[in-house]
Amino acid sequence: MPSAPAPRIAPPAPAPVGGRDPLRRVPPPVLLGAGILSVQVGAGIAARTFGAITPAGLTGLRLWTAALLLAALGGRPALRRARAIAAERAWRDAAVATGFGVALAVMNFSIYQAFARIPLGIAVTIEFLGPLGVAVASSRRLVDLAWVGLAGTGVTLLGFAGTGAAHPASAAPAGAATVTGVGFALVAGASWAAYILLSASTGRRFAGASGLTVAMAVASVVIAPVAVASAGAALLRPAVLAAGLAIGLLSSVIPYRFELETLRRVPPRVFGIWMSLEPAVAAGVGFVLLGQALAAAQWIAICCVIVASAGAALGAGRAPEPQA
Repeated sequence: MPSAPAPRIAPPAPAPVGGRDPLRRVPPPVLLGAGILSVQVGAGIAARTFGAITPAGLTGLRLWTAALLLAALGGRPALRRARAIAAERAWRDAAVATGFGVALAVMNFSIYQAFARIPLGIAVTIEFLGPLGVAVASSRRLVDLAWVGLAGTGVTLLGFAGTGAAHPASAAPAGAATVTGVGFALVAGASWAAYILLSASTGRRFAGASGLTVAMAVASVVIAPVAVASAGAALLRPAVLAAGLAIGLLSSVIPYRFELETLRRVPPRVFGIWMSLEPAVAAGVGFVLLGQALAAAQWIAICCVIVASAGAALGAGRAPEPQA
């Protein structure tokens, strides 16, 4: 979400000039729905793999395989764009793509650390506070205070209901693992907010998937030291490599590419409302793939955040669009 990754509430970028992208023939709801399901199924597979490799190591595999897949599918346009940036000294474009890559690396690392400690649906719900903050910040309506209050109610309800530890990443007590998982989910949310802004800006500056390809290459380099140090030789196991390839495709290549295309074609309020369903999808995938059943109070908390995010996205879509 990115996973990730994952509501990218931002002004839609205009379609690139020149070339024919087959994704432009696919209806936006189908694109975004497929992206949401893909990223959460990838997250579920990742959580099932944590027993064989550390979350940091799996994050590295996800980003490396995603970068390789994107390079294989559209590396030449990205290389040409990178050369043009260097030749034209377009350092602002380079800074946007680099920032996008750093946000991807931090977001993926943090949410995988959260998945290893708390249930999938709860981690994504907490992570959603980042996109919600972006939506509220881009609107000037007093009603947005109500959405913030509703989201706060949901998070508070999660606290009273308990988040529950899932797949602890260390030998720490369950309570400590839960607190750490919530902290990582919050970091992932902040990174997701940065992703929203930078993905839209990247889509405006780079045609097709070239900007995403450059950003993914940056993310794969940023994550390399911690991934290698954490996982070591486990990175070379065939089963782990296969899982990394599948997760890179499901959680990065498909959703990020689909989201970039969707952002070019739908109003922000529509995009945000659709993406608001992601916590529920995550909770459903967590139940089906991981057996992470949630209590009624936890589902109510998730619904509070979903409604708040959808309402805030509607308001953000009516606000003046920020400049690139």
